Amino acid sequence: MKQILILISSILISTSLMAAGGDGGGSGNENSKASLYDDAVKLVKRAGKLEKKDKTEKAKKLYSQAFKKLEKAYKSDKKNPDVLNYMGFTSRKIGNFEKAEEFYLKGLSIKPDHNGINEYLGELYVQTNRIEKANERLEVLKGCNCEEYSELELIIKTRGTKVY
Repeated sequence: MKQILILISSILISTSLMAAGGDGGGSGNENSKASLYDDAVKLVKRAGKLEKKDKTEKAKKLYSQAFKKLEKAYKSDKKNPDVLNYMGFTSRKIGNFEKAEEFYLKGLSIKPDHNGINEYLGELYVQTNRIEKANERLEVLKGCNCEEYSELELIIKTRGTKVY
């Protein structure tokens, strides 16, 4: 009888913990951070498709929405260069070049060899007519054997036409 009571008590305690969200794995913030980031990336991809269809105003709205989600993700994870990369990207896409540069540089201070940040910062430098700085970013990417190098190289070479 004592064993049955212990078993029932254990089941009740386990059920109460599960109902309260306690799974022993933390507060669940990891999922919400990842979810905010993932949601933002989806918005960025949708915005990119709109841009290709010359629907720039709609695209800018999505970039702004993505930025808000990234801002929330950043508040709980300030050491994530991917979040900073997309914060820079979305800022750049809505025309806020100064903020974009700040986010890219903050990301590079965490991970100097981040391919995406180096490419996008190089693109920003092309957009703002700082070709020497764009070439510096290209030099950082030189040994990566990655598409970011090829894309930035093409943008630098064809800077007279808009490909970024």
